[in-house]
Amino acid sequence: MSLIKLDIAKSGVTVDEGMMARAQQANALLHSGEGEGNDFLGWVNLPSSIDAEQIAAIEAQAAQLRAKAEVVICIGIGGSYLGAKAVIEAMNDSFEYLHRKHANPTVVFAGQNISEDYTYELLEAVKDYSIAAIVISKSGTTTEPAIAFRIIKAEIEKRYGKADAATRIVAVTDKARGALKTLATNEGYPTFVIPDDVGGRFSVLTPVGLLPLAVAGVDIKALVAGAVEMEKATAADVPVEENLSAIYAIARNALYESGKKTEILGSYEPKLQYVAEWWKQLYGESEGKDGKGIFPASVTLTADLHSMGQYIQEGERTLFETIISVAEAKHTVKVEADAENLDGLNFLAGKRISEINKMAELGVQLAHIDGGVPNIRVEIPAIDEKSIGALIYFFEKACGISGYILGVNPFNQPGVEAYKKNMFALLDKPGYEEESKKIKARL
Repeated sequence: MSLIKLDIAKSGVTVDEGMMARAQQANALLHSGEGEGNDFLGWVNLPSSIDAEQIAAIEAQAAQLRAKAEVVICIGIGGSYLGAKAVIEAMNDSFEYLHRKHANPTVVFAGQNISEDYTYELLEAVKDYSIAAIVISKSGTTTEPAIAFRIIKAEIEKRYGKADAATRIVAVTDKARGALKTLATNEGYPTFVIPDDVGGRFSVLTPVGLLPLAVAGVDIKALVAGAVEMEKATAADVPVEENLSAIYAIARNALYESGKKTEILGSYEPKLQYVAEWWKQLYGESEGKDGKGIFPASVTLTADLHSMGQYIQEGERTLFETIISVAEAKHTVKVEADAENLDGLNFLAGKRISEINKMAELGVQLAHIDGGVPNIRVEIPAIDEKSIGALIYFFEKACGISGYILGVNPFNQPGVEAYKKNMFALLDKPGYEEESKKIKARL
């Protein structure tokens, strides 16, 4: 039985033979490597290629960092940050920061922005803790993480000296070239490889995600096992009608072609907020090109029913909704009876919070359908490593299929470079003199 359950019955989509054929062809292209972007398909069979030796090497390095540091600063941006952040947020206690004793080092993130205040506050926050760092960058020259690493590296070397610093910094980078690889070799940092054929947004199941997750105490074996299960369930020889990733891709493309241009990913569990952030990068960067693509947005429910709920219910009818539903809560908390019943909630006495939450989920689904918002439901058994691993691969595979159905290359991101050229020109980077004059004149 699949870890993922998918329900498109309330999406209004009827899966016809033509769309099934397109999805089957798209999935076949992912496995044959004959489609666009075929040099970035290493993620397709990645879960099943991760062997016990690789897991052991990652866990051994994680153990060394765990022994040395109370706080491990993970430096990266985009896919080098969001995947690990999503899984850590899902697996951690929601109030981890309030617990006096931590079984695992706290993993914090840097290099995902260029905020001076964020950087200052991070350095202040870790003053009284032993620290280490994982720096993740294919090239070592991406502006945001490169700035952060320069500062964090200097802090670690100032505290511990260069020799000990070399045992507290781990680089996840290119196997042979680039500024970070050169620095790691020169300084003697332990290194892990970012595979050449896996793009950043698909890299959470490589050392990019697995090393910081292991440091944080996540069971990476179970995470990978869940992904392996979904890899098998969506393989090239699985019929489309049984391939949940293909069905999801079909439904969202059918809705897009019918005029639904925005997809809202929602969940009734706040732990999954960063899974939605990771999903937004995955689909936005993969499909948003050539003047095409569904705009990926997200909400955390029920909280956002009190902010975005009005628009979803009665705003412009160009959106559809995908809900990640969790079958079982991990803990039990029940509503108690109150003698005065001033809030009128005694009718809920004895019910688990999760029961109430589930009824809210189903009630909202019906209300949104009545309001003209098609609904797709993705259910996982629980928020645990195996389920999250399956969910990650489910969305990745669906993204590849969906991009090919849409008619774009899902594995490039040519538009990402536009802002960098302008930023470098404004900062007077050598070699950008002419661009600097032009852009400053425009401003």
